[in-house]
Amino acid sequence: MEKTNKLTGKDLINVGIYSAMTLAVFFTIGLLTVLPVLYPLLLFLFPFFCGIPMMLYYTKIEKFGMLTITGILMGIFFFLIGYTWIGFAFWAAGGFAADLMLIPGHYQSFKFTLLSYVFFSLGMIGCPAPMWFAGQAYWDNINDSMGEQYASSLNSMMPPWMFWAGMGILLVGSICGSLLGRKMLKKHFQRAGIV
Repeated sequence: MEKTNKLTGKDLINVGIYSAMTLAVFFTIGLLTVLPVLYPLLLFLFPFFCGIPMMLYYTKIEKFGMLTITGILMGIFFFLIGYTWIGFAFWAAGGFAADLMLIPGHYQSFKFTLLSYVFFSLGMIGCPAPMWFAGQAYWDNINDSMGEQYASSLNSMMPPWMFWAGMGILLVGSICGSLLGRKMLKKHFQRAGIV
């Protein structure tokens, strides 16, 4: 049977399953956002713990488009819960870039898998991005919904320079998360021929 480059029903099922798993891990860790002081740490914890389901997902990816769809799905979810179009844009861009990074390794190189996951994780900056790009309206909303003390504390923990620092933290977290995921899922990587 000739191999096709088009996404099949099985591929889309995998997209749905692993997107949901990753979102569940991300959302569970995200509950810690009730403590603004932990927000910078979360930028490490998100890609670190999401690295486990994502590395399992990577063993199923053999075609372009799966990570793009995942990024779009994540972006839609966070858009719907209030992270604006800015969050959607970062998630979708991260998914597309992650897909591109797999092509040179022909879906069988861990080096390119790791690089792909780094780009996917950088898309996670879409969640806090409205703090820096949505203007005062975003902070007014936080103040109204969470209270002045929470908004003030969050603002002090996430100043504008944290956008760039956050990208660095996501980078480190994604590398550690991909290495953890690979170690935990060694047999799956061998079966998928990813070396």
